[in-house]
Amino acid sequence: MTTDSSVLEISRPGSDTPIRITPLSDALGAEITGLDLTGPVTGNDLELIRSAFLEYHLLCFRSQPLTAADFSRVARYFGEPQFQLLRHQRVDEVPEVSILESTYTSAEDKPDDLQLVRLSGWHTDDSYFEIPAKATVLQILARPSSGGETRFCNTGKAYEDLSDEMKQRLSALKAVHGYDTMRAPARAQARNEVETQETPDVVHPLIRTHEDTGKKAIYFNPNRTDHIVGIDRKDSDELLDWLYAHFTQPKYRYDHQWQTGDILLWDNRCLIHSVNTDFPVGEPRIHQRILLKGTRPV
Repeated sequence: MTTDSSVLEISRPGSDTPIRITPLSDALGAEITGLDLTGPVTGNDLELIRSAFLEYHLLCFRSQPLTAADFSRVARYFGEPQFQLLRHQRVDEVPEVSILESTYTSAEDKPDDLQLVRLSGWHTDDSYFEIPAKATVLQILARPSSGGETRFCNTGKAYEDLSDEMKQRLSALKAVHGYDTMRAPARAQARNEVETQETPDVVHPLIRTHEDTGKKAIYFNPNRTDHIVGIDRKDSDELLDWLYAHFTQPKYRYDHQWQTGDILLWDNRCLIHSVNTDFPVGEPRIHQRILLKGTRPV
């Protein structure tokens, strides 16, 4: 049953606690409450949250910090994990889990120009692979007292609002994605020799079709997309800059205010994200993350 026009409440046989799905914004996202992620999620409950993921593109589960093993179990409800590229971030006992720390340990770590912090740039995870991760699961383990929000934009909605002429133009284009591009204001983390060999440049369509919903979205990663194939650099940069201004408009955006233990699951096929990197020096900001295997963009 519904309690109002936006919150969906679903009764569960044998339980006094309903599942509630509460939209987080008009652009994307929903909060899921009523599930205990410390134990198994099965049957109708599992089908419900899988369907909600495809509808809202981002789900937030309020939780306590989980062990790496329990975090992996939760992620597997939505797909098969893949390893993080950078070996030094992997958890030894559960290697599909990586620990991401963005703490400023000293004043020198926090530049005056926060665009020079890599996380501040809009991006979608793993687009530099031939087969990128379809989704990301991220849990915050420690958060600063202010700042540090993760921001999202819906590139599916942004595609829908394009003119028919622009949709037709973009549908014929492909772009080169690399581990780094000088278009991004901040440089990517260093790779070792093996990691470099694993990440040659790849080509993806500028508009991709979601394999689970059939819907189209702009597939442009400002931190990784270097240029459009077949047109000169100047024209490529102008078009990519135009797309950037289009899909980062406030009407496509949701900013997540983290609470310790929050688990976010989001769809890399139709969302981009960035971080508000203006948070206090010396206050820990630590997450654990799992990437879920996808298919080659088409």
